Amino acid sequence: MEWILAQQNPLNSNSPVDSQTAGTIPELVIILIILLLIATAVALITQRLRIPYVTGLVLAGLPITELWSRRIGLDPSLVLNLFLPILIFEASINTDISRLRSTFKAIALLAGPGAIFSSAIIAALVKFGLGLDWIPALLIGVILANTDTVSIIAVFKDIRVPSRLSTIVEGETLFNDAAALISFNLLLVIYATGSLTVVQGVKELLLVSLGGGLVGAVLGYLSLPIFNRLKDPLSSLLLTVALALGTFQIGQFLGVSGAVAVVIAGLIFGNLGLPRTSSASDRITLLSFWEYAGFSVNTFIFLLIGIEINPASLWKIVPSILFVILAYQLGRILSVYLLLAGLRWFDRPIPLLWQHVLVLGNIKGSLSMALAVAIPLSLPERNLLIQLVFGSVLFSLVIQGLALPWAIKRLNISRASDVMQETGKLQIQLIAAKAAQDELDSLLKSGVLPKAVYEELWSSYQVRVAKSERVLRDLYNKYRAGQRSGDRTGLDRIRRRLLLAEKVAVSDALRKRIVPEDLVQPYIKDLDETLLSLEDD
Repeated sequence: MEWILAQQNPLNSNSPVDSQTAGTIPELVIILIILLLIATAVALITQRLRIPYVTGLVLAGLPITELWSRRIGLDPSLVLNLFLPILIFEASINTDISRLRSTFKAIALLAGPGAIFSSAIIAALVKFGLGLDWIPALLIGVILANTDTVSIIAVFKDIRVPSRLSTIVEGETLFNDAAALISFNLLLVIYATGSLTVVQGVKELLLVSLGGGLVGAVLGYLSLPIFNRLKDPLSSLLLTVALALGTFQIGQFLGVSGAVAVVIAGLIFGNLGLPRTSSASDRITLLSFWEYAGFSVNTFIFLLIGIEINPASLWKIVPSILFVILAYQLGRILSVYLLLAGLRWFDRPIPLLWQHVLVLGNIKGSLSMALAVAIPLSLPERNLLIQLVFGSVLFSLVIQGLALPWAIKRLNISRASDVMQETGKLQIQLIAAKAAQDELDSLLKSGVLPKAVYEELWSSYQVRVAKSERVLRDLYNKYRAGQRSGDRTGLDRIRRRLLLAEKVAVSDALRKRIVPEDLVQPYIKDLDETLLSLEDD
């Protein structure tokens, strides 16, 4: 996305300072201020009407299409090189690797084979339904198989859903964006060269994806010692910005996936770097900055999506757009229900109601539009493809975006009992009190607090800790007694984490040849059976 002014490029000017260019700067500032005011008004209105914020942004942009469509628009280069790394990095540093690992099989199935299967279904339907050639059909299949989950994650903030489902959705979007970029670039290679064998295609996919993961891992780990030596939170913040944007550019320069590299670098930094931050305020500063950066990028992207879309031009090809919408919905339905039906053979199954949410959350967004605009100018059907994608994005953001909160509430997938509510409140109190005690220990060691004040404050928090632990112990005892009568509560979540910790420890011992394999396998099998018997969290 970029504000593109219909005036001369300053880089092409012979004079040091082009007066015409200088005149565009105040105009850019005015446009920025207007967009911010519109976004603020949209936030107030959507809160009052209880509709998704991103849907409101798109709707707000539609009326001013004719006014600004020639002056500002979506620049795919800026979306892919600046805003996409910001969004990916912000999501990855907030993703817990342990949660991701526990749901990785489902995520990998949806973001890998699921995306390919969905792309193939969309491409086949568009090819034979609209009469397009294979390359344009495959391009639109890859573009619309990508799911932008900003809207569904925003709904999850207002409507409680099981944490495993939320992790699957967040994890899928992390790797789905990377898969879409890899597939899109591979199709452009085929279009440019005219041919690519299956073996060459597989090699290219492995090289780009695994190479991106390696680049991200190296840069992520290299950033940790630098981060640990930086005591100024603002300097640390600059490091994270350089890590996010630099990792993407280095990956692209080396010919591997910059998106995959940013995902891995963000996961490493968020799980190994941020927890080592000595000051809680420094950690909050970093997380708050990236939360604001992600929110700002999404605000401008979705608002300019509305400005970029011209409803009058889309109206002329409504039948084709409706066919494409049907195609990408069918692709998502088949990829979710068919692939996840086989998940039970090697992992915990995904409940059917959760699969409904994954299908309903099939919303398109900024990456789909950026990829559409990035289609080469030499492709004969380029303009038609852009219109089809824009029409599909408009439908998904407005119609699906408005229907999604209502549909999730109707599915009633989160049953919060009184015991679960009480347990959650006590866990929050316990976590907060323990964190405050850790901060007090740090302040005492650094000499900020005298011993007497430390002991007084530490004791006040210890009272809260003891009370919370006592009530939690009582609830756990009731849970154990109620298990025999079928009363199962959210405490299964705690048992699952403990069992997963056991499984990881035993697997590590086996890998190090500390224990024999013939004894480990039955033990892990028993753990897996116990895990399957627990309620989903």
